[in-house]
Amino acid sequence: MTNTGSTSRPAAAAGTFAIGGDRPVARLGYGTMRLPTGTFTGPVRDPEAGIAVLRRAVELGVNHIDTASFYRRGDVVANELVRRALAPYPDDLVIATKVGPLLGPDGYPSQQATPGQLRGLVEDNLRELGVDHLDLVYLRVGGRSAPGGEPVAERFAALAELREEGLIRHLGVSNVDAAQLGEARTVAPVAAVQNAHHVHAAADAGLLAECTRSGIAFVPFFPLGGGLDPLDPGRLEKAAGRHGATVQQIALAALLAASPVMLPIPGTGSLAHLEENVAAAAIRLTPEDVASLAG
Repeated sequence: MTNTGSTSRPAAAAGTFAIGGDRPVARLGYGTMRLPTGTFTGPVRDPEAGIAVLRRAVELGVNHIDTASFYRRGDVVANELVRRALAPYPDDLVIATKVGPLLGPDGYPSQQATPGQLRGLVEDNLRELGVDHLDLVYLRVGGRSAPGGEPVAERFAALAELREEGLIRHLGVSNVDAAQLGEARTVAPVAAVQNAHHVHAAADAGLLAECTRSGIAFVPFFPLGGGLDPLDPGRLEKAAGRHGATVQQIALAALLAASPVMLPIPGTGSLAHLEENVAAAAIRLTPEDVASLAG
């Protein structure tokens, strides 16, 4: 499932994982959400800076990039930055995207698509990324609410039809609980789960265990904390001191150590932060570290 990555490609220092069994990626990836803007209410970022970050990520061995058409602010669209920066795409690059959310009048993804609207959203991603098929498409469920509480089968079936047509290679689900994952798996194979998760988050322990047993990639968004669920830096400081690392690097290293199916996708618009995040793939935590992380 994993192997040792080359030090010449530091993103692979924690090994690789084959998404869907046939798309091997370095376990430390990159998320594009922060390219159009640093925060939900922040100003629009310089697109040329985003392009530079994407190109440097690939130079560092990142070959799993997570994006979405609704990652946009004004004229800056994450998918279009990915195309401008990286097309023609390297053969080993896996681009994952999400569909389901619709932008409301305020510009935020506050609404959800119906099953009949998902084809159009997939086609938007194909066009913006400049590809004829998508490596991995998540059904993003529930907007910004917590996982659970709504059915997914009908919408997932609509994406499964597009997979049968060859527009999508692998399917995933995002912002789901164990019951929703099980429901999706009755419709079509699930290659990846993407939920908000970090080293101090315990809500998805059972879901992560199921993904580990089943060989399903578990892709944490907000792996360094975010939204309403921040990290506790105090529980990371001892390990950071022992390794000469930042608490953010230890948070990523702890995720990578938690399961061989864990594929963090920290996002940033800063070259310096990108370099720092990728360096975390080489950190090997000790039992003493793990005990201190538990508080």
